[in-house]
Amino acid sequence: MTETPAGSVRLTTAQALVRFLARQFTERDGTRQRLIGATWGIFGHGNVAGIGQALVEHAEDMPFHQGRNEQAMVHAAVGYARHSGRLSTHAVTTSIGPGATNLVTGAALATVNRLPVLLLPGDTFAARPADPVLQQLEVPWAGDVSVNDCLRPVSRYFDRVTRPEALIPAALAAMRVLTDPVETGAVTLALPQDVQAEAYDWPAEFFAERVWTVRRPAPDPRELAAAAEAVRAARRPLIVAGGGVHHSAAEDALRALADATGIPVAATQAGKGSLRFDHPSDVGGIGHTGTAPANELARAADLVIGVGTRYSDFTTASGTLFESLGVRFLNLNVAPFDGHKMAGATLIADARAGLEALARELDGYRVEPAFSLDYRGDKARWEQRVDAAFLSDEPDVRPSQTQVLGALDALVTDDDVLINAAGSLPGDLHKLWRARSPRQYHVEYGYSCMGYEIPAAIGVALADPGRPVWALVGDGTYLMNPTEIVTAVQENVPIKVVVLQNHGYASIGGLSESVGGERFGTAYRFRAPDGAYTEGPLPVDLAANAASLGMRVLRAKTIRDLREALREARGADRPTCVYVETETADTVSGPPPAQAWWDVPVAETATRVSAVRAREEYDRHVTARRRHL
Repeated sequence: MTETPAGSVRLTTAQALVRFLARQFTERDGTRQRLIGATWGIFGHGNVAGIGQALVEHAEDMPFHQGRNEQAMVHAAVGYARHSGRLSTHAVTTSIGPGATNLVTGAALATVNRLPVLLLPGDTFAARPADPVLQQLEVPWAGDVSVNDCLRPVSRYFDRVTRPEALIPAALAAMRVLTDPVETGAVTLALPQDVQAEAYDWPAEFFAERVWTVRRPAPDPRELAAAAEAVRAARRPLIVAGGGVHHSAAEDALRALADATGIPVAATQAGKGSLRFDHPSDVGGIGHTGTAPANELARAADLVIGVGTRYSDFTTASGTLFESLGVRFLNLNVAPFDGHKMAGATLIADARAGLEALARELDGYRVEPAFSLDYRGDKARWEQRVDAAFLSDEPDVRPSQTQVLGALDALVTDDDVLINAAGSLPGDLHKLWRARSPRQYHVEYGYSCMGYEIPAAIGVALADPGRPVWALVGDGTYLMNPTEIVTAVQENVPIKVVVLQNHGYASIGGLSESVGGERFGTAYRFRAPDGAYTEGPLPVDLAANAASLGMRVLRAKTIRDLREALREARGADRPTCVYVETETADTVSGPPPAQAWWDVPVAETATRVSAVRAREEYDRHVTARRRHL
């Protein structure tokens, strides 16, 4: 680094970027924190001599985490960002070629869930001194395309920095998008490897500390008055709390509104935990994986108040849930794109600012006492069904999946965080889990990406050291992406991984059966030495695999074993795995069935009886779908 007489600083492009990132901050409600808390990296040609050297050069400014899989590094950054309330995130750097394309799934997950992450993939030479270079994709019709262009459709902002000076506007634009509560998601700055190493005289102002204010836009007075009028006119209103409640830290405002009005609150997967499970107005999850009380309220609601939700098909039961003839929607959302869904009246505002303003407008309003008594009685009866699924009076038998959750439910406090993303667990958790705090329930269901849980747990633990963080994974998910266990061991991040072994793809197996697919390709098939195939457990020991990667592993064969293993894992100061083979729902009490439909198209013509019957059932449900206009 050289200070020039003109006040500029001579650095390589990569050095300038690292130095710039270390001086970016967010501010909301008077609290300031670093925007880029650390950088994850896997090095190869394309970033080792550029970003890699820069991270060495500026090691005191930028913490570094060594990953094992590029997709997993993005998941870790996303977990960190979500737990940080989208006010802080991590950067991820990769080599060119497969290192860069491995980012695509993680980028899609971040953008679908509106969570900020900065991607810094290496790219081919901008000056093209050698063409093609190792791992370069040659496109006959375009000389400026590389594999990094795969990241364009899954990024909220994309730029290729082909000259050092181009970094200045690109970096500033990247920070703007990362901190925008509406536009945030994956941000990609593709960095040609020769440009990374090229020196330039940077204006000193580029490295001044910048504070990016995360806005809380207030509602328009006319929209607010119309919203309050709509609520006052409703006899059976229902609030649907989405992920925007958490992103805005609007949980207290939501609770205050529910306390004052008595309006019941149902939660999407992203919004669960917006109210504590034992709050009088909380009726649990909504939609295909929701509770019976929430879905019955949804079917009868005359006004649905969506707060920070994007109304996914799981939430709306593929357009069949909100069936009251005169139902109308009022959508409080910071994003106009989501606010206009379901042909709803809009209240475009930050969730917390909007809820607080609406509560003031509704001063004195409260739902009818009989309405409150009805839904609270239904919730009490649902809790009895949860107890039946969670509890067992036979501690020396193999647990079901829901009994594993019951053992955790009996152990955790407000401090614990549960992370999950795919398989049958999200449905069980949404219906049954008793969320005790706003950050406890961390289920990534916007993209529902297998392999998310373990790296995301690392990200959460880095964001909030000392908090017990649980990654709940099925055997299929574990096999997708166990490699970041090594990173947890290397950095002694004491995550707790619970591996539920049911020897197959239970969620998709059940779905396959329901749509006439007869569970084809969802059970494990083992080829014996004689060439014959059998279905059933494979001769694979996932517990031994986790141990070989450095985790301490506790094997639990019974419910009694499980309770002790979970207790021991919770108190552990090193990465610990609890491995348990679960019983199937066919032989023990399982979770309540789905309380609403989900549209997975079924073959319109088939010869097999299972598919014909599945199509008849499909046709019966699909007639209930409606467009809300």
